[in-house]
Amino acid sequence: MVPLAFAEEAIPEGYRIYTDDVNKFKITIPQDWLIGGGEGNGFKSVTAFYPSEAANSNVSLVITGLGADFTKLESFGKVDAFAENLVSGLDRSWQRPPGVSAKLIDSKSTKGMYYLEYTLTNPGESERHLYSVLGIANNGWYNRLYTLTGQYMDNESEKYRAQIEKAVASFKLV
Repeated sequence: MVPLAFAEEAIPEGYRIYTDDVNKFKITIPQDWLIGGGEGNGFKSVTAFYPSEAANSNVSLVITGLGADFTKLESFGKVDAFAENLVSGLDRSWQRPPGVSAKLIDSKSTKGMYYLEYTLTNPGESERHLYSVLGIANNGWYNRLYTLTGQYMDNESEKYRAQIEKAVASFKLV
């Protein structure tokens, strides 16, 4: 499982802190990674962090609005049930012919956030490893769900695993 967080002052060498004052989050990303974003209708947004060279590894943050009755993550269920439902909903290995295989590795709830680790494997492809962090915050008008997911392919593990883990572990709502 990804370690929880870096100390506020400690920025690992080769990294920088990206702060979004509008959406109220910050994350530590590799110094040379690019940032892309897309704005929806003000109710949702997407921000992606990715290496400058072609790769299937990246970190993306999706922010979506929630109904008033979703005030904390437990509104979606306890972390283990939430994680099992998410991963089993992605799994299609039982189909004939088999589809994507999804496997939950770990899930935990810490400091009001859900942390998930799981894998996805398309038939005939390399395994995709994913780390997700989910949190809820209010922007003054409505509650928003923050879903940060870092992913790398097994064949890119040596190059990107540590970077993805550091970025996901550093994510904070401010």
